[in-house]
Amino acid sequence: MAVSAEYKEFILEQLERLGPVRMRGMFGGSGVYLDDLMFGVIFGETLYFKVDDRNRADYEAEDMGPFTFEMKNGDVGSLKYYEVPERLYDDPDELVQWARKSLEVMMDVQAEKRAKAAKVLERKAKAGPKKKVAKKLAKKPAKKD
Repeated sequence: MAVSAEYKEFILEQLERLGPVRMRGMFGGSGVYLDDLMFGVIFGETLYFKVDDRNRADYEAEDMGPFTFEMKNGDVGSLKYYEVPERLYDDPDELVQWARKSLEVMMDVQAEKRAKAAKVLERKAKAGPKKKVAKKLAKKPAKKD
């Protein structure tokens, strides 16, 4: 379901205290970004923020749940983005606090991805020449006696 320009503008106004928030279309909705971190999504005129164990209880205390969608096989999938309580639109300062928590979650996610990538590069560097020699030997045809 497409997101209206009016709703996007409303959310940008609500989050302006956070910094230069921008949106980018995705799968019929919009990703909500600060810098290169997507900390929120909008689908069907509903805002969702990224959650983990640190901030999930805030949403559950407000009876808010994750964004869900129907998969091709009929199962229901969900994302780690929870619906933002509507009451926060009346209190932009608190909305920004919730957004900051989601940004912290995304900063940690990004740090974890970088750490994993660094480990992969380190393993490849250690295995470097040995791996290439093993591949060459595997490609050579066996000698016939």
